Amino acid sequence: MKIFERLDFDKNGVKAVSEENSDMMMDIKVYRMKKGESLNFLDEKDETAILLTEGKITYVWEGQRALASRKNVFEEPPYCLHMCRGKKAEIRAEEDSEIIVQKTENEKDFETKFYTPKENKIELMGATQWEGTAKREVLTVFDYQNAPYSNMVIGEVITKAGRWSSYIPHSHRQPEVYYYKFEKPQGFGAAFIGDDVFKSRDGSCVRIPGGLTHPMTAAPGYNMYYCWMIRHLPNDPWTTRDNDPEHLWLLKE
Repeated sequence: MKIFERLDFDKNGVKAVSEENSDMMMDIKVYRMKKGESLNFLDEKDETAILLTEGKITYVWEGQRALASRKNVFEEPPYCLHMCRGKKAEIRAEEDSEIIVQKTENEKDFETKFYTPKENKIELMGATQWEGTAKREVLTVFDYQNAPYSNMVIGEVITKAGRWSSYIPHSHRQPEVYYYKFEKPQGFGAAFIGDDVFKSRDGSCVRIPGGLTHPMTAAPGYNMYYCWMIRHLPNDPWTTRDNDPEHLWLLKE
C-alpha cells in the first residue's frame, strides 16, 4: 500500500484506509451512513473498534444499546465500541453519520467495552514548550495501558492551526495509520514520514511503517484532526516512543 493517499468514498459510502494483509496489519474503513441506514459487524477472527466521528447513531450489542451523538471531531470527544472476535454489533444511523472501523486479528477473548466521552481524557501537550508551536490535544481511547488484551491502539489528536504534532520527531517499531480531517474542507498540512513529505488534506491518510519518524504540521488558519491507530506486534506491544536522538535537546528547553 502507498504511504500517503487521499481517499474518496465509494458508491456505497465506504472508504478503505488500510488492509489487514498489508504492512499495517489492520483493516481500517470509514463509513458514511445515511439516516435510517444500519450496518452489522461480526468477525470470527478479528477484534473490532467502532468510533463515531460525527452524527448520531445507536450502538446495539449483546442485548445492550446506547445512543451516541457527536457534532464533529473538533468540538466533542468520541464514543467507541470495542469487541473481541465472534461478537456482533449493529450500528443504526439516527442522522447522517460517519464512523471509523478498525480491525485486526486477535485470538484473545475479552469483554466488550463501550467508551464514552466522559471516560476519554484529553491531554494538552506542547502548550508550554517551544513557544506553543507544538500545542495539541491528545486523546487515547484505549492502548496497552487500559486494554492489554488488545492488539490495537486507537486515539485522536487535534493539532492547532499553524502548529506541530507528533513532536519531537519519533518512531516506533509498530505500524501506525493516521486518518485526517480538517475543520475547513480546504485545510491542509504536511506529514513528514522519514525523509519524505506529503501534503495532508481532508480525508487523506498516511500509513507509517515501523521505524520511520513521523512529525506533522497544520497550516496557519486550519485546525487539523487525525485518528491515530497502531497495531501491536507479536510479543512487542506499543508502549512508548523512540525519540530521534538528533532532537533530544529540544526536551531540555
